[in-house]
Amino acid sequence: MRLDCPPNVKIIRLPCTGRIDTIHLLRAFEGGIDGLYVAGCLEGECHFLTGNLQAKRRVEYVKGVLKALGINPERLQMYNLSAAMGSRFVEIAREMTERIRQLGPSPVRTGKGREV
Repeated sequence: MRLDCPPNVKIIRLPCTGRIDTIHLLRAFEGGIDGLYVAGCLEGECHFLTGNLQAKRRVEYVKGVLKALGINPERLQMYNLSAAMGSRFVEIAREMTERIRQLGPSPVRTGKGREV
């Protein structure tokens, strides 16, 4: 069964969400993306033991940085899924697309962000 994400969703696959660093998340926003979500293993079921917990801490940290920069932290989310939850992955992609649509374009991309 093939499930289709919205066309505006770009999937970047990693062996583990623990490989995500705060700089990757921040650079994505610096590059002008409107929103981002990280999909990791279910808590307690990470193939690499604690990768998803590390990613969760990094996502929360970056949400704080975004808030400090005047960017709505709701533009960044983390979800925990199993590989068998493909339909939920697509559902989240649609939910995030709608959330970002309601928030509007990124202030970084439109130049409306806080001046540094």
